Amino acid sequence: MSFTYDQLKTAIQDYTENDETSFVNNLPLFIRIAEERILKNVQLSLFRKNATASTTASNKFLAFPVDLLAPFSLSLAGTDGDKFFIDFKDPSFLQSYTPDATTTGSPKYYAVFDVDNFILAPTPNTTFTAELHYFYRPASLTAGSGSGTTWLSINAELSLLYGALVEAYIFMKGEQDMMAYYDKRFTESLSGLKMLGEAKEVTDEYRTGKVIRAKQ
Repeated sequence: MSFTYDQLKTAIQDYTENDETSFVNNLPLFIRIAEERILKNVQLSLFRKNATASTTASNKFLAFPVDLLAPFSLSLAGTDGDKFFIDFKDPSFLQSYTPDATTTGSPKYYAVFDVDNFILAPTPNTTFTAELHYFYRPASLTAGSGSGTTWLSINAELSLLYGALVEAYIFMKGEQDMMAYYDKRFTESLSGLKMLGEAKEVTDEYRTGKVIRAKQ
C-alpha cells in the first residue's frame, strides 16, 4: 500500500468523517507535522545526503547546504586529491585551539558556528575540496502535485497516516480514546521504521549475522 498526496488527504477525511472547510484547509499541515515527527524520531538513509564545496584560503568559515539539519562527517581534499576527515568539536574548542584566526594550516576540526556556517580550525591555508555527509530535510509530500509521492508515502504510509490522524484529532479536539489509539498505532509504526533504518539498513548479515530483537 502507498499513498499519493490526494489519496492521503482523502484517507484522513474518510477516517475522521470531516469535510469542514477549515479542517480540509489544514490537511497539508497535519501531513507535514507527521513527516516532521518521523524525521526527528527515526534515522533513515532517506534523510542522508552528500554535498561538495570548496574552502577559501584565509577564510575560517564554510557555508552550510541550504537543507542541512545536522552533519554526519566532513572530509577535505587538497590539490593532491587525497581525502582526510576532520573531527567535529564544539566552537569553543576550535577557538581555544586557534585563538588567532590568522593562523592558517590544514584544518583538523570543524564545528557549527551559526545557522549558516561551519567554522574550521586552523583556518585553511589553501583551497580544499570539502565533502559533507549530512542529515537533511527531504521535500514534503505536500510540496508536490496531488498525484505525487515521496519515499515516506510509499514506504512509511502507516506512519504518515496515523501521524496525520493524531494531528487531525488534536485540531478537531476529538475523543481522547481515539486520539490515544491513533497515537499508539503511530508509535507502533515508528518501531518498524526504526528497525529498518537503524538496524537493517546499517548491518550486513554476512558480517554481523541476522538482526535479533530482545525478547519481551
